[in-house]
Amino acid sequence: MFWNKLKNSKRLKSKIALSAASMLSTAILTVSSVMGQNISDTFSVIKGEKFEINNVLKTSESLAGEKAMEVDSILNSATSYSSNIRLFGIIPIKSVNVDVVEKQYVVPCGTLFGLKIFTDGVLVVGMTDVATSDGLINPAENAGIKIGDVIVSMNSNKVNSSDDVAKAVESCNGENVKVEIRRKNMSFEVEITPAKEESDGVYKMGLWVRDSSAGIGTLTFYDPETGLAAGLGHAICDVDTGEMLPIMSGEMVEAEILGITKGVSGDPGEIRGKFKSSVSIGRLIQNCETGVYGVLNEIKNMETVEIALKQDVEKGPAQIISTIDSEIGPEYFDCMIEKVYYKDESPTQNIVIKITDERLLEKTGGIIQGMSGSPIIQNGKLAGAVTHVFVNDPTKGYGIFAENMYKTAKKAETSLSSNGK
Repeated sequence: MFWNKLKNSKRLKSKIALSAASMLSTAILTVSSVMGQNISDTFSVIKGEKFEINNVLKTSESLAGEKAMEVDSILNSATSYSSNIRLFGIIPIKSVNVDVVEKQYVVPCGTLFGLKIFTDGVLVVGMTDVATSDGLINPAENAGIKIGDVIVSMNSNKVNSSDDVAKAVESCNGENVKVEIRRKNMSFEVEITPAKEESDGVYKMGLWVRDSSAGIGTLTFYDPETGLAAGLGHAICDVDTGEMLPIMSGEMVEAEILGITKGVSGDPGEIRGKFKSSVSIGRLIQNCETGVYGVLNEIKNMETVEIALKQDVEKGPAQIISTIDSEIGPEYFDCMIEKVYYKDESPTQNIVIKITDERLLEKTGGIIQGMSGSPIIQNGKLAGAVTHVFVNDPTKGYGIFAENMYKTAKKAETSLSSNGK
């Protein structure tokens, strides 16, 4: 009997061991899968340097011996290569592409500036019924137009203002109007039959449009070699629809602070400002997910800092550069980088920062509207820019990697060169 009990005990221990091993294997696969989804498919590395992320995520390039000799050869000759990322150097996470680049330098700003935007086409921001003799009709809605659509042309004539829309409708005499629409990444054409308002006899399409916008934000950096500047760290969107405004043209102007509304939980604060003058300091050329980009009229030779690659950004102390007093200008304020994300899906929410500077907390409560674009400096490099505030905790907010903004700026520069502008 004792022998049978012993055998049963051994079998039980064996089953427990197998179960534990299975659970551990499943846990490892789960961790590997989740971490793989949260890591970008592409990284950059400075020419001649090894690709490393942190002490937890090891890359194959950090191995010694013959592999290191291969890597040394790669680092000195390749323009891109693949790298295997492993948790603690053991558990495979994913393979990523690594682009070899030169060090890039820019001038960090933190300067408050004003923006004037004129749209490429007009943005549909609302719908309204037309009261006709036959009842209420909405011609635009019946034709399939939606809020957030951009009207590009009417009867083949380019549309850039609400006046253009009004003139096209008034001159149609009730006949169908061919309207070219841009929705997200597709374009199509619809026909709208304007309806006559019974009260005034005027033909109407039943929609509201917006053709311009203005506001203030913070300039993140500029390239002293080209004058190309970047700001905000996120797109300018329409206040009613939330849609990104397509830029036809725009200007950057000087701005000054009128007052500050301190942020509290549930109610984000703001910098209340105005345009200092109507004199342009530069022109806007692009409004996109990672910010606004333009060209400065005057380039000042100021001290530059290196752009940090995303794997260089780490948890720990940092500083932001912001303007909260027009007389003083940009100032450095202490913060902590609490989290770093490498996901491709969120190009503007890569960093979580917490404001720790007592003076800034006393003045603003933390991050407030108007501070978007404030440069984040860590270890002497431009790590990123402030983009969003946490509504329930204004001491915290998101930041974008400076690398993401710089890559967009270089694309804008290439586009300018190819168009001869």
